[in-house]
Amino acid sequence: MPITEIVLVILLILLAPFSVAGLSLINTGLGRSRSAAHCLLTSLCIFAVAAGVYVICGFAWQGYIGAPAHVIVVAGRQWNWLARGSFFLRGIEFDGAPISLAAGLQIFSVGLAALIPMGACLDRWRLSAACASTALLAGWTYPLFAHWVWGGGWLAQLGINAAMGHGVIDAGGSGTIQAVGGLTALALAWILGPRRGKYSLEGMPTAIPGHNAVLILLGCFLAFFGWLGLNSAGAILFTGAAPGRIVLISINTALAAGAAVLAAVLITGMRFGRPDVSISANGWVGGLVASSASCAFISPLAALVIGAIAGALVTYSVEWFELHLGVDDPGGAISVHALGGIWGLLAVAIFARFPAPAVDIGGGLFRAASTRDAGQALAQAVAVATLIGFVLPLTYGLNLALNRIWPQRVAMEGERQGLDLYELGGGAYPEFVTHSDEFGQFR
Repeated sequence: MPITEIVLVILLILLAPFSVAGLSLINTGLGRSRSAAHCLLTSLCIFAVAAGVYVICGFAWQGYIGAPAHVIVVAGRQWNWLARGSFFLRGIEFDGAPISLAAGLQIFSVGLAALIPMGACLDRWRLSAACASTALLAGWTYPLFAHWVWGGGWLAQLGINAAMGHGVIDAGGSGTIQAVGGLTALALAWILGPRRGKYSLEGMPTAIPGHNAVLILLGCFLAFFGWLGLNSAGAILFTGAAPGRIVLISINTALAAGAAVLAAVLITGMRFGRPDVSISANGWVGGLVASSASCAFISPLAALVIGAIAGALVTYSVEWFELHLGVDDPGGAISVHALGGIWGLLAVAIFARFPAPAVDIGGGLFRAASTRDAGQALAQAVAVATLIGFVLPLTYGLNLALNRIWPQRVAMEGERQGLDLYELGGGAYPEFVTHSDEFGQFR
């Protein structure tokens, strides 16, 4: 890569931590005040564990396009299923080579994916259990699917091996980061069960609003900067997009987020009489999530449509999960990241047009074309099926087994006191009374 392109990608990677900070603040604001400090500290610990485990073994399983990998031969064709790298990033020269830049970007990407379940587990997830669950995600679940999409794995090979368009395209991680994190959030929400007091004895959900709208909205702004880095750097490193496309990527990311938040504001305003801050904020993030997969290959008009649909999905699915499936998701993580990520993957097949790659990303995985390929829809559908049919059961099984060894949920007394006092010994807002629930009338 030219030195100017290396510097550009490094600068984009340095934007990625804003997504981590933004999501941490959003989750904290959407939770209860008596668990605010616990949420932020847990977020820091989750990122630390994710980065450490990923460096130890995660990137060895994920690898990069053209790097050594385990393959199987089916019908005379080689299918790449797992990277064959060294632990602790040994053998990588940090000299600006694409593999070294990918490793740097992925440390923040896996940290973001690991933070997503925090939104679904607010007010009841033990700090130590969150760290243990993160180790499973960063050490195995995330690298496995990331290799299949970004490391030259079998999903990326669907184009050359099965004539399915260009293989799975996910430039900024709608599926690889967001849907993997969102489906892990769903698995953990099932295992943990709803918060005490969330459902009445008749089974009807009770509204438990987030405690700080300012933190939520500030987190939305920070997340936007992080997404600019994730989408742009990912498009260059994993799909061979030309650096000049960063302008288009930035415009599309902004338009998708804007359309999503406006859709959420409009829908909640019509349904409830006034816009809902938390759902509207989740709509903003849902637009960012949905934009990621196709950000480098769609028109601004398509970005508006993708974002508007993502905002509408978030608005209705939050209620649907809560009311009809009994899933207590305080931060809307499942709706925003799982459904938004899946929609982002499918939107590639509907709206994206692919030019020839500006650089050789190795292995000839990205077949040059100027228009949409009819097989692209099938490739994207295979990715979605893999997420739902394999990644979700895998992450559920791993966390269920972990729950038998190391219980994930805090004791009832911890929920009554708040996790700040119970696990940390002090609250985020010591000068205020932060809890007064009566648990007797709820299940």
